[in-house]
Amino acid sequence: MDTALIHIQKNLDLIKQISVDEAEFWSARDLMGILGYATWAKFQEAIKRAKESVKMSGENLDNHFAAAGKMVLTGSGARREIEDIFLTRYACYIIAQNGDPRKPEIALAQTYFATQARKQELLEQRENENKRLESRAKLKDTERKIESTVYERGIRLPVEFGVFKSKHIEALYGGLSTANLKNKKGIPPSRALADFDTDVELKAKDFALAMTDHNIKDKNLRGQYQLTEEVVKNSRATRQTLLSRGIRPESLKAEEDLKLVESRRRKELKAIHNKKKLK
Repeated sequence: MDTALIHIQKNLDLIKQISVDEAEFWSARDLMGILGYATWAKFQEAIKRAKESVKMSGENLDNHFAAAGKMVLTGSGARREIEDIFLTRYACYIIAQNGDPRKPEIALAQTYFATQARKQELLEQRENENKRLESRAKLKDTERKIESTVYERGIRLPVEFGVFKSKHIEALYGGLSTANLKNKKGIPPSRALADFDTDVELKAKDFALAMTDHNIKDKNLRGQYQLTEEVVKNSRATRQTLLSRGIRPESLKAEEDLKLVESRRRKELKAIHNKKKLK
């Protein structure tokens, strides 16, 4: 099976084309033979079913199926244009999913594309985790800076800094407290809210606090009232920016706990290290 999958991958790579804007695509006429179809008419049935599936999923057909022509040689040596369709990788996958399951080529293609889709899914997950980890580290650094800034200017007691942070969260999340947000998003009360934030939320918090740190120093603000008022203003302004782009932060779903992500990454590194030691 592995050899067969490698074979179909090579065939798909051989017929893959690259557009002028460096996007990959496949000719339906070229794909037809690889998927075991002898006639265009039969293959069009699979394409029609695939298009219906794409429409049902809400995707734009034109983004994945582009009508085209293909020049071929006739028996007399003349050239004539025949109907063709340019397909994205996603379109090829959907066609395979809607092909004749009795054809061994279709079964192999389904396995191949499912494997590729899973690889892409894992890659995107890893990229999202990387972004969140980087944004979380940056937010922690900004939080340390502003804690030092407000400490020098009048907020010294832990309860006072707690109020300062609470007002920041409430202004950013439309009046919801940290406890309310944890309850709404299903986050354990003992865990840090930011460890479950999306990348957008982490960046929004960092931006609001960075502006606050800058303005406190620039305006030479002092005292709990002025410092808290400043963080509220900047957090509200950040919220309005998010809302103007259709993002309501309190409605965003909690993501995987970053502590679990970090733990998984450490285990991965340890496994790689142990594997190298065995070689």
